[in-house]
Amino acid sequence: MNNQVKVLVIEDDPYISDLIVLYAEKSGYTISIANDGLKGLEMFYKSSPDLVILDIMMPEMDGWEVCKEIRRFDKTPVIMLTGKSENCDKLKGFDLGTDDYLVKPFDPNELMARIKALLRRTNPMLDADEIIDLPLLNINLKLYKVTCDEQEIVLPPKEMKLLYFLTLHSNQVFTRQQLLDQIWGWDFEGDPQTVDVHIKRIREKLGDSNPFWRVKTIRGVGYKFEVDNQ
Repeated sequence: MNNQVKVLVIEDDPYISDLIVLYAEKSGYTISIANDGLKGLEMFYKSSPDLVILDIMMPEMDGWEVCKEIRRFDKTPVIMLTGKSENCDKLKGFDLGTDDYLVKPFDPNELMARIKALLRRTNPMLDADEIIDLPLLNINLKLYKVTCDEQEIVLPPKEMKLLYFLTLHSNQVFTRQQLLDQIWGWDFEGDPQTVDVHIKRIREKLGDSNPFWRVKTIRGVGYKFEVDNQ
């Protein structure tokens, strides 16, 4: 679902920014550009991107400070893009919470590959197929449409995302906390029993008599979407 992935590029060199835009848009990403650190931080809070590409040497606020501010409250993946190649700079970036590091000049195809790998690692839903088709169950996340036994089922966004995530990782067990982190976000401060309530509603809407799959409780652990013969 690359067409829904938002990438913020914070880079003061227009040639580099244009190059990233050219390749990123070909890959289906939605790109925003900021040409200094302060503007980049402001855009970050306004747009909530899925990934940040961050230069180090910039006017107003350098990349170190921008990364430090982002990491105060947020875990959005960050790729440092810089002309510096010394090990101490890389280590400083990783200490501040940078997820990856690419030195200029760089191959834009390598950058796209790193973006894809990082998104897959940090948020599997962003790089997954939009449609899941199982016996008597079809989920189209892009259209927010679920069909169960030829009947369309209306699910609110959180229930839809929870069902999609579980079916995407069929037969894998997740704790309540893992599901909260994936669907509600790591900074969610509500009751973990929220997951139980949403699971109950999903079961009520899908029914519990399907012979091919089921949302199963793993007592003392969490939940999984169990699919037979997978």
